[in-house]
Amino acid sequence: MSGIRVEKDGAVTTVILDRQHARNAVDPDTARALHRAFLEFEADDDASVAVFCGDHGTFCAGADLKAVSSGDLESYLGELDPPADPDGVTQSPAPMGPSRLLLTKPVIAAVSGHAVAGGMELALWCDLRVMEASAKFGVYCRRWGVPLIDGGTVRLPQIIGLGRALDLILTGRTVAADEAHAMGLCNRVVPDGEARAAAEELARELTRFPQLCMRMDRASAYAQHGQPLAESLRGEYQRGLRALREEGVAGASRFASGHGRHGDFGDL
Repeated sequence: MSGIRVEKDGAVTTVILDRQHARNAVDPDTARALHRAFLEFEADDDASVAVFCGDHGTFCAGADLKAVSSGDLESYLGELDPPADPDGVTQSPAPMGPSRLLLTKPVIAAVSGHAVAGGMELALWCDLRVMEASAKFGVYCRRWGVPLIDGGTVRLPQIIGLGRALDLILTGRTVAADEAHAMGLCNRVVPDGEARAAAEELARELTRFPQLCMRMDRASAYAQHGQPLAESLRGEYQRGLRALREEGVAGASRFASGHGRHGDFGDL
């Protein structure tokens, strides 16, 4: 597919941005390819967790501004109000590709080099972010009057709080890995050159868990944003009841028979 590669290792799917000449900036063709790749991951019953990374030492430099400067905004923007299926999965690509998708499975960003502007928005779309020590976030598009339209103004406050989010959104300043980790913008910091391997290892750890239960808990965590407390608790209970019936009873029986005592995750 245009500008990307997809590699599979068991239950882990890795989606790789590969546009070295543009520092992995995303043009409309690449956005559509990313969107398709993650829809295929979602539909693949053998795939449980995805890793999203960039090749050539950089995650993503944002949108390819040549597409914007050409004046062909229609090809860049996609649909303003795209249709969604009954599960809430938007079928049309956003400007950066998958950023409107509501997947049921986790995605982990492996961030090297720069994840800036729309590239930062792609990292924010992921559930977890593994960041190399020299990697950087930043709303660099602030300099050019190009807005955040791939979820940046929505997800950033949810992840790090409104005050910190506004600091980054308004100033466009660079955020290095140590600060990103301190504010909760990334979940792990690893040595340079190791983000993809560390993210794939983390993905493999997640594949070892009962998948329905993990997905239901993940869905509840996302669904509660903006909901009344009672509605959030009701949704959590309904999702949890399904997981308890289909996986939890068997898991409790394994614990009762002696597995996994004292917080041991090794015997799953």
